[in-house]
Amino acid sequence: MTPSRALVLGILALTTSLSPCGGEFNVKADHVGAYGIIVYQSYGPNGQYTMEFDGDELFYVDSDKKETVWRIPEFGQLASFDPQGGLQQIAVAKFNLDILTKRSNSTPTTNDIPEVTVFAKAPVLLGQPNTLICFVDKIFPPVVNITWLKNSKSVTETVYETSFITSHDYSFHKMSYLTFIPTDDDVYDCKVEHWGLEEPMLQHWEPEVPAPMSELTETVVCALGLSMGIVGIVVGTIFIIQGLRSGGPSRHPGPL
Repeated sequence: MTPSRALVLGILALTTSLSPCGGEFNVKADHVGAYGIIVYQSYGPNGQYTMEFDGDELFYVDSDKKETVWRIPEFGQLASFDPQGGLQQIAVAKFNLDILTKRSNSTPTTNDIPEVTVFAKAPVLLGQPNTLICFVDKIFPPVVNITWLKNSKSVTETVYETSFITSHDYSFHKMSYLTFIPTDDDVYDCKVEHWGLEEPMLQHWEPEVPAPMSELTETVVCALGLSMGIVGIVVGTIFIIQGLRSGGPSRHPGPL
């Protein structure tokens, strides 16, 4: 077990008394504090309050605009959340993190190498609108830059990005969405920049379109099909003649 992960387990016994709200408070090394679904990290510094359900984001509180942002806007018509509550929880996480950082002697942690996967939301049909998803997992610390490239050029329109979502191992994952129309000529890359990478990571994606058959290939296929058809007719005719012969009246003469 690495020292940073051992620290996480060791401080759990202290966290209930440190948090005025009670409950679980986890810290990975000295950089990130999470009170349930509240994240405050010391690089920046900045905070995040996110409501999750079954590993998916429902909403987050925009700390700059001081408003609640719903992952699916229609959800905001059915429920509400006061962003001030999220901002207060971020302040609590910051307070607790500062205390735990001093008690841990600011022991630095390693930067994890993120894992990147790109896939389409729906089966790809050329000319039909679709969505590309860039899933970035194993993020720690939660500082990452995700951008889209189309034919090696940056794309900023029709792009949406989730906030950081916590994982069971105290790392984070994040998703970026790109709405696009697949064509034969366009290729896409998800570019990820993180401190765990020596250089930006590019995850390539392009539609898998079956290659068209050449004229020679089509001619050969047609010739083979015609040949097999002729052979089938000949073989079938032979079997029919043999059947007629074996099923006809006997030609052996009877007794005199």
